[in-house]
Amino acid sequence: MADRRLQVFHTVARLLSFTKAADSLHMTQPAVTFQVRQLEEYFNTRLFDRTHNRISLTDVGKKVFVYSEQILGLYREMDNDIRTLTGEIIGVLVIGASTTVAEYMLPRLLGEFQALYPKVKLRLKVSNSLGVVHMVENNDIDIGLVESPVLNKSLAVKACWQDNLVVIVAPDHPLAAKESVHVSELKDHPFISREEGSGTRSVLSDYLEKNGMGMNDLDLSMEFGSPEAIKNAVESGLGISVVSETTLIKELKLNTLKAVKIDPPLHRHFSLVHQRQKFRIRAMQEFLNFAHARCDVEKDNDKDEET
Repeated sequence: MADRRLQVFHTVARLLSFTKAADSLHMTQPAVTFQVRQLEEYFNTRLFDRTHNRISLTDVGKKVFVYSEQILGLYREMDNDIRTLTGEIIGVLVIGASTTVAEYMLPRLLGEFQALYPKVKLRLKVSNSLGVVHMVENNDIDIGLVESPVLNKSLAVKACWQDNLVVIVAPDHPLAAKESVHVSELKDHPFISREEGSGTRSVLSDYLEKNGMGMNDLDLSMEFGSPEAIKNAVESGLGISVVSETTLIKELKLNTLKAVKIDPPLHRHFSLVHQRQKFRIRAMQEFLNFAHARCDVEKDNDKDEET
C-alpha cells in the first residue's frame, strides 16, 4: 500500500547499493533502478550521486530519506494496529541465523511457527554469528539467532537453548577410546577450526583462555566455514575438532565419527537478538513470544537433566 518507489528508494539509501537492495527486496537490479529513476523523475532531481561504482545520497536524497523513514514507519504502525484490531497476523518476517542454528535447530522451530501462523512469510538469511549480529544492527533482519555472546549493549539478547560442545575424532583415532579429553590434550593433535567470526570459534577461544590457553596454542591445520566441512575433514583423518553435539546425530548413528567429552565441560547458549527500539510488527512479536516459550521449556529441561 505504501508507495513502492519510496520503499525501494529507502532500501537503496539504507544499504547504499543497488545490488544489495535488489537482493533484500527480492527484485532484479534493473527493476530497482527503474523505481528509483521514477522517484527522481517525480521530484525532478537526482537523489543519488553515482561515481566509480559507488553511490551516495545527494542533499535532496538525504531529505527524502528522512521523510521516507517516517512515512514507512507510520505505515508499518498503521498496518500492525489495524491487523491487531482485526486479529489477523500477517506480514514478512526476516530471520537471520548462524550456520549451526540454521542447519540443525531452526528448521523445526520455523516449521512449528509456520503451522501456527500460515499467513506470515518467513525469510531466512544465514551467516556466522558475527555476520548475523551485524545484520541486526543494520536492520537487514528482524531477529537473529546466534551461538556466541553478543557484546552490543544496545541490542536485546535472550540466552536460550543450551548446547554442549564435544571433541570429535575419526573412529580409529587414538582419542576415540577415551571417555573424556582434557583441554590441554587438544594442542597435541592437528586441530580443525571454524573461521573467524564463527560463534563456535568465539566460544572455544573464550573457553581456552579461561583454562590458561589460547587459539595459538593449538596446532591449527585448517579452517572451514561450516560444521559439515569440519566433520568431513575429521572423518578423513585430517585432525580433531570441537563442535556442537547437536550436529552429530547422523555421524554417531553411522559410527563415522566419535564424540569425546571435553574436561572441563564446555557449554554455551544459543541466543535470540533484536533491536531494542525497533518497531515490532505483530508477526515479529508473536515469533518472539513463541521462541521465548520454547526457550523457557528448554531451560527447564536443562535443569531437570542437571538434577
